[in-house]
Amino acid sequence: MENKMSFYNTLTRKVEQFIPNEDGKVAMYTCGPTVYHFAHIGNLRSYIMEDVLEKTLRYVGYDVKRVMNITDVGHLSSDADTGEDKMLKGAKREKKTVMEIAKFYTDAFFADCAKLNIKTPDVVEPATNCVPEFIHMIEVLLEKGYAYESGGNIYFDTSKLEDYYVFSSQSEKELLVGVRDDVDEDENKKNKSDFVLWFTKSKFDDQELKWDSPWGIGYPGWHIECSCISMKHLGEYMDIHCGGVDNIFPHHTNEIAQSESFVGHKWCNYWFHVHHLNDKSGKMSKSNGEFLTVSLLTEKGYNPLVYHLFCLQSHYRKPLEFSYEVMDNMVAAYDKLVKRIASLQQDGPVEEEKYNEYRAKFEEALCNDMNTSMAVTVLYDMLKADMSDATKFALVKSYDEVLCLNLATAHVEKEQDNDIDAELESYVLAKIEERKVAKKEKDFAKADAIRNELLEKGIVLEDTREGVKWKKM
Repeated sequence: MENKMSFYNTLTRKVEQFIPNEDGKVAMYTCGPTVYHFAHIGNLRSYIMEDVLEKTLRYVGYDVKRVMNITDVGHLSSDADTGEDKMLKGAKREKKTVMEIAKFYTDAFFADCAKLNIKTPDVVEPATNCVPEFIHMIEVLLEKGYAYESGGNIYFDTSKLEDYYVFSSQSEKELLVGVRDDVDEDENKKNKSDFVLWFTKSKFDDQELKWDSPWGIGYPGWHIECSCISMKHLGEYMDIHCGGVDNIFPHHTNEIAQSESFVGHKWCNYWFHVHHLNDKSGKMSKSNGEFLTVSLLTEKGYNPLVYHLFCLQSHYRKPLEFSYEVMDNMVAAYDKLVKRIASLQQDGPVEEEKYNEYRAKFEEALCNDMNTSMAVTVLYDMLKADMSDATKFALVKSYDEVLCLNLATAHVEKEQDNDIDAELESYVLAKIEERKVAKKEKDFAKADAIRNELLEKGIVLEDTREGVKWKKM
């Protein structure tokens, strides 16, 4: 088939035409979440844009198989084999088992994705399902001389590679080498850039998840899982590997090192990375105390799809700054857009020539390095163009296969919500009174439970000087 798509390939540092290994088919992999906490909206920006990439590929005719891992073991806080295990940290924080934490936050992640209309990948695989695959790859790397045992752990030997820093320019490589040499790291490593494939008792004696291996009881390093999970489901040749820019080094660098050493040939042709979401203080992270989640946005009365639109109106390779002022502007823009679409008369014939013309314009924007901002502009231009309402509505439904903003149905959903307001109001007011009594009796657990019960039903409470106010999300 015709290869229309082009996007920035981090590996070659340029925008390239996408040519898959197999004509018409795409093997695509996404680095999934480490499920020790809620995903913040910065994390979710990456998943939104990766989702748009997948849907664009499907939109222009590709058969896509997309795989995502769930990291439920092995990810240390530094991303570079140092610091505390993130899953263990989460379990200690909440006084639960690691697997309880993993289940809860995996479910929470996909619930957030659903609210943002992010499609669940075709295959989702937790790392803990694939320990035999990890052990096999490590055994082969040892046999080939790319790995070694030291201090009880198994390390990848980066000195065996002609070019370890594959994503970096020459000047960047010199800087990275200098930085790594200055870092006081694991004394068991032969080289500062070496990384752990398998941990044993030499690290974290209290580790909850452990498996038997040829090198003793232990657990895998973080980097090995994506290589093995992708090969398990996509084979030895992959078309596109996705992630946030913070994954480039060391995670994706290490993935390439071990994968290509294992298979003996080039592994993945295209690398797609999404830039950070910032606030006024800088990059969003979970280490800075309270962080912005989809739930927090909804508590503040924002439709998650408004945030989705916000992300679409910026290029994936540019940093994006979040503020509530911008979100308020997005709310107005989204509501106006939905209202305009709701005014379209849906009956009547579709003007095929104009339909094809504007579908082609939409495709062109997306296929030109995923220019979602231009794709949204095409939507607005189409709504102002000289064509029948039926043609416009057909194009709205077509565009929304990629944009996923519920453009054709949002007004109906809103009207349905308004129809039940009278009945709902009676229920909510009764719950507010019940909560008031609980607080007066200092039963704060019950008061919180009532708030959460309402929140699950899409009702947000706000305590003000004038009393308790409520609104439907």
